[in-house]
Amino acid sequence: MIRLFETNKIRDVYELEGDWDFQPINEGDSVCERYEYRMPVPACLELHPDFRTYRGKAAYRRKVDVSKDTSIKLNFKGVSHTADVYWNGMHVAHHYNAYTPFSTYIKDVEKGEHELVVIVDNTFSEKSKLHIANDYYTYGGIIRPTSIEYISDVCIDRLSCTSFQKDGVWGADIKVWVTNHHDTIQKVEIKGQLADTPISFGFIEIQANETVDVQINKMFEQLIPWELNNPSLYLLTLHVYTDHQTTPVDDLIERVGFRTVTTENGRIQLNGQDIILKGYNRHEDHPLVGASFPYQLLVQDLELLIETGANSVRTSHYPNDERFLDLCDERGIAVWEENHARGLVLDQMSDPLFQKQCMDCNEEMVQNHVNHPSILIWAILNECASNTQEGKVMYKEQLEQIKELDSSRPVTYATHHREHDICFDLADIISFNLYPLWYTDEDPGELVDQARIWAEELGGGGKPIIMSEFGGDGYYGLRHPNAVRGTEERQAIIIEENLRAYTKRSFISGMYIWQFADCKVVEDTGWLMSRAGTKNSKGIFDEFRRPKLAASVVKKYFSE
Repeated sequence: MIRLFETNKIRDVYELEGDWDFQPINEGDSVCERYEYRMPVPACLELHPDFRTYRGKAAYRRKVDVSKDTSIKLNFKGVSHTADVYWNGMHVAHHYNAYTPFSTYIKDVEKGEHELVVIVDNTFSEKSKLHIANDYYTYGGIIRPTSIEYISDVCIDRLSCTSFQKDGVWGADIKVWVTNHHDTIQKVEIKGQLADTPISFGFIEIQANETVDVQINKMFEQLIPWELNNPSLYLLTLHVYTDHQTTPVDDLIERVGFRTVTTENGRIQLNGQDIILKGYNRHEDHPLVGASFPYQLLVQDLELLIETGANSVRTSHYPNDERFLDLCDERGIAVWEENHARGLVLDQMSDPLFQKQCMDCNEEMVQNHVNHPSILIWAILNECASNTQEGKVMYKEQLEQIKELDSSRPVTYATHHREHDICFDLADIISFNLYPLWYTDEDPGELVDQARIWAEELGGGGKPIIMSEFGGDGYYGLRHPNAVRGTEERQAIIIEENLRAYTKRSFISGMYIWQFADCKVVEDTGWLMSRAGTKNSKGIFDEFRRPKLAASVVKKYFSE
């Protein structure tokens, strides 16, 4: 399942799910002569009993039967963490980052059987500045869905739709990117509809082997806005016609919602109404599937979020599977989506590859997910060097990049630098990661009041404030009458004291518990060795989604 709705009716799309040939290979190899294993796709390779702790390169291979002479597009929603794609032995794509999608076009493919090989690499190497030993597990393999599309020589690459309201009427800025794979100039017409309203971009000329983008600004009558308690969605369908033909040669369908997100008077507004975001930080991690979630487990996570009264989720610390975002669109769950960079110090950020890989991730995140109405906030660089002048240069460049790609949403970053942070002036929302009663003995109420003063004094005056992380360990089933550290009782006390403080303060616009469910961590760094069972146990649910005592506390405060 690529998406939760049909994205094409004219273009043929086929999923490449199933067993692929699989073989670990040596560093430097790009050819594999012998395959001894079979591996499901999508899946994490660590789920195979022979590769539970494997970190290295591996080759995936399958035969692809193309039913007609055509050009094709190969889509990969997530390969961890580096992918090199070969079609009939020809290298056709290279991509870094497990959590953003990529695609590649191949022209003039003949009818018949072809060989598709994907070389994956999940090593912590000098070439990887974002996938490093960290407080979560980097799984390997083709972890998200992949597909093949039969495309025409003139085809739609992507579209974006951002909404606005004027004089009580909803409008949209709609932009479409179209590529001409012909060797000659093509004159094409682009038209379609949103809901029941026709849309036309008129006729355009596209030079040979070039991509153009065209944009319209259009108002729509009698549309229902997307809201948390009423997530109205509409299909946006576009068709491409060539040479005044009456039959379209290509199409693309997106699903959109109409809403505005603003940050005025120190609060966050959805469609002009103040909202308070109540939710969890969530890792894509499950002991049965690793980071490769089937639809059923995506739904289970979302239903548990809703059952405990949450109205929001933070995609810590990377862009999420688009099917999960589709579910948030449908269920009316607000999303804070962030790029992939967690807990990096200035020495790590100073490598030129770091900023490039972040910027690539930002671009792919926004371009591929911009049409999700559930995403209310873009974020970058969790707990990185926002306390340094050199780091501020990088924060500024990345936040400005995201604003250039999409100005319809506020931007933020989560900091743990307290009074030493110097980047508050760059963000629309000020977000604090603080762990009173766990890593410190501070009172949550007194600490958040102090955090507000830091924000006011350091460039964040008048901006909304979110408590982006707080919590404490609680090992499932560990009980003690004295509520000692690590018990479910102590975790429930910590969560209650924090939520009591934050829900009483009108200047708090959001709170995200660390974390939704326990997750696996690596053993590659010294301080992480203290995580018993290679597991971060701050989840309100354990890794199998069994609720801890704190779940009832969360429901009590989030449901008020």
